This record gives sequence, C-alpha cells and structure tokens, in this order.
Amino acid sequence: MNSSKNIKKIYSQKIKKIKKHNELYFSESRPEILDSEYDKLKKEVIELEKKYNFLNDKFSPTNKVGFRPSKNFIKSKHRARMLSLSNVFNQKDLINFEKKINNFLNFKQETNFEYSVEPKIDGISASLTYKNGILISGASRGDGKEGELITENLKTIIDIPKKISRSDFPEDIDIRGEVFITNKDFKNIEENFANPRNAASGSLRQKDPNETKKIPLKFIAYTFGYFDKNKFKKQSDFLNALNKWGFVTSKFSTIISGVKNLINYHEKFEKKRFELEYDVDGLVYKINEFDLQK
Repeated sequence: MNSSKNIKKIYSQKIKKIKKHNELYFSESRPEILDSEYDKLKKEVIELEKKYNFLNDKFSPTNKVGFRPSKNFIKSKHRARMLSLSNVFNQKDLINFEKKINNFLNFKQETNFEYSVEPKIDGISASLTYKNGILISGASRGDGKEGELITENLKTIIDIPKKISRSDFPEDIDIRGEVFITNKDFKNIEENFANPRNAASGSLRQKDPNETKKIPLKFIAYTFGYFDKNKFKKQSDFLNALNKWGFVTSKFSTIISGVKNLINYHEKFEKKRFELEYDVDGLVYKINEFDLQK
C-alpha cells in the first residue's frame, strides 16, 4: 500500500512533467510529446486527485487553462473566459459524461441529449472581437483569462473577415475559432517547423505581420465568447449564422442524439480521421441547446 508520502511524490513528479510540457507547448511552441501522451498524463493526475483528496497543485490541469501569455506581446483580457475541454478517453467515459449531465441538470429520467459534434482541430485557439461589424482586436487563448494581442497577425488570415456588413451581425461579439495549417501546405514549410501546430503557433507569434502573411494559415470558427444580446437558442443555429456572416466552419460538424449514436459516430470518425486535410485531436461534443449548456 502506498503511503501518503509516496503518493504525494508520484503526484508531484507528474505535475512537474505537466508544467514542463505546458511551457514547451504554450510558451515556446515546441512540444516534445504527442497530444495523446499529454492527455494520458493529465488523466493520471486527475484520477490521483479524485482518489486522494489531499492532493492539489496550482499547476494541476483541474486548475489551469493553457499557459501565461508571452512577454513579447501586449496582454489582452478575455471578456468571457476561454475554457479548456474535458477529455473523454473511451466509451465508458462517454456514457458517464451523459450521466453527469443528467445528474447536473437534475433530470429524473435519463435524457438522450442532442449534441453538436465537430472535430477538435490541433491548432491555436483565437478570439476575435467585432464591434459594429469591424474586427477591432484578436487574441490568443493564453491562460484562459488573458491572451496575447495578435490582431495584425490574425488579420493576415484570409478566412478571417475584417468587416461584416450584414444587418443581422451582432453589434458586439467575440468570435472564437482555431488557427491551423493544412497538412498539404505544411509539406512546403516542414523544414522550418516540427509539425503543423508548431507552424501555426510560431507564425502567429511573429513580431512582423508580413512574416506571418508568408504562412498559409487557415481559420475555422466554432463558437462565441462575449456576445451582447445573444438570441440564438442552439449551437447548430449559431454555426449556420457564422457561415452566412462569412466565416468558415467545419464541414464535418453534425448533430447527433443520444450517447449510443455518439459512440457509433466516434468509431466511424476514427477510421477516417487521418484522411482529413488537417491534424485533429478527437471530437468535441457540446449540448446543442445553449440554455442547457449554461
């Protein structure tokens, strides 16, 4: 049987590894391990914390989102936090995920929720602030509370509208999405970067936007942060609106009801994920109704 001292030692070693890889991934854009290896390490820490309630650390994945912004850029505070995603590793986790939702919402009978499902692109999260249809600023996720102000670099991306004239576009909104580079485009520059995500991150952190412009970055929008007077009821409705406003959304976004259908879709997706034009790190599941998300 492990003593509390040994447990704390094991936990501390894992936290140190997470801290190291967070620094490499978020601040230096040169990851040393695969996302799957990082997720496994993160899951081990979370399970230790669940089992032993005396374990806690400020660098635990249960306490942190992303990493502190670089000192090379002005910091930009997010009007609504950019939260991290919880990981689901297998069918059991997925079933428990839906059970937790039922319990949290205090539903007496298990409900087959309607989910909005889309690939989780392995890129760099960004938040775009629009006021009266004009893109006024853009920032990286950073630590979730504040990111790096990289407006001019983001403006070099063709997929990001700089001005939206539609009458139905909100007066004040933060559009969020992922900056990435396709595997095809990466082949032309791979001698300069370790992987596509590294290329996207390094390009967005250039001090000169003209250098960023040389890299064929893409942007896929998937949600909003701050949204004044939100009248949308469903994620699927908002995604449709994003398309009308001129944003690119994932062509693989779909609506699925019930956890059994989620499992079936996930199995089909896993067989095709390596055929996609960009790297993905699994699927993102969201309850489609915004009222239930809250």
